[in-house]
Amino acid sequence: MRNWISGAAAIAAAALLSAASTLPARAQDTGPINIAALYNLTSGGLSSLDAPSFNGAKLKAKMINEAGGLLGGRMIELTAIDTKNDTRETATAAQRAVAIPGLSAGIGQSDSTFALAAAPLFQTAGIAFVTSGATAPDLPEMVGDKMFLVPFGDDVQAHAMAEYAYGTLGLRNVAVWTDNAMDYTTGLSRYFTERFTELGGKVVLEDVYMTTDQDFSALVSRLQSTEGVDAIFASSGPDTAGIIVKQLREAGVALPILAGDGFDTDLVLSVPGEALAKDVYFTTHAYAGIETGPAQEFRTAYQADYGTPPENAFAALGYDAVGLVADAITRAGTSEPAAVAKALAETKGFEGVTGTIVYPEGGRVPTKPVAIIKVGEGKMNFETTVTPKG
Repeated sequence: MRNWISGAAAIAAAALLSAASTLPARAQDTGPINIAALYNLTSGGLSSLDAPSFNGAKLKAKMINEAGGLLGGRMIELTAIDTKNDTRETATAAQRAVAIPGLSAGIGQSDSTFALAAAPLFQTAGIAFVTSGATAPDLPEMVGDKMFLVPFGDDVQAHAMAEYAYGTLGLRNVAVWTDNAMDYTTGLSRYFTERFTELGGKVVLEDVYMTTDQDFSALVSRLQSTEGVDAIFASSGPDTAGIIVKQLREAGVALPILAGDGFDTDLVLSVPGEALAKDVYFTTHAYAGIETGPAQEFRTAYQADYGTPPENAFAALGYDAVGLVADAITRAGTSEPAAVAKALAETKGFEGVTGTIVYPEGGRVPTKPVAIIKVGEGKMNFETTVTPKG
């Protein structure tokens, strides 16, 4: 994962940091408990992850409020700000969020580049930012002590896929395709390659593309001319996930396609269509396959509120983000942001839908099991969970 705030995010964040440091004093511990939710809701492929995540967050806040709220009856007030798939817009949204009177914490974003555009503003204001879906394991190191992850890191999911590919699928020689425009995808490819080669596998072809690409014929041609390839690891976000599957299958490439949680989007099914969306394996967050406890309670409530099952694991991550912040507020006994951030750092056993969150001493990235999903016959089917050894 790149250890800098990239492109426009850096410019926007730097321009706004000084403004955030002059914010008014926090409101007293009375009235609603304010949590800001920053998501890409209306633009780009990331909305297929962020919209379900926000729905999950809203659902958890509603359930807490209906159960009596927090701290003796105070209701959670979730303020949504659409970041519109734009890093400058995201930095501006973060500035607006930290100016909300009495803000206790921020949540949101399903991509590391966007989390990096927002989180530094929260860090400067002394307010915790809990990303519900960004998975760069070095986000806390890059941002500071107010940055927390609900999901596992990309190193964990990439190592899990490498171990599953080598040990369960018996793959030995892979091609790696990487979206070179995203921090998430460049890191994911690096971690996958690291673990797969440690196990004894080989990367026989490496190719790159950009998020805006629509034509993968050149990459397909190079793949077809490379001998001995057993599978393709496609390190992609949701924008290109379905397009990659479609164009590989249309070209007659029947090799297994491996990926990370950027493939946990209905675009993997809808873009190629049922006949072509097959033999695709991706990692995601392990509530899939669990039919009891918090996972089943979440599914039932989500279906009741939205008239559909959860679209993907990001819905569960948004739900867990609000639950995690609420748990920290309860343990802190206050909604004051410094106390909330301290309680978050001390989390040792929050039972979420996507697994138990334990932050190690000095760390703010949980290690959780990884779900493996197989796409075939027009459906996404849970295969197994993997806790990587590497």
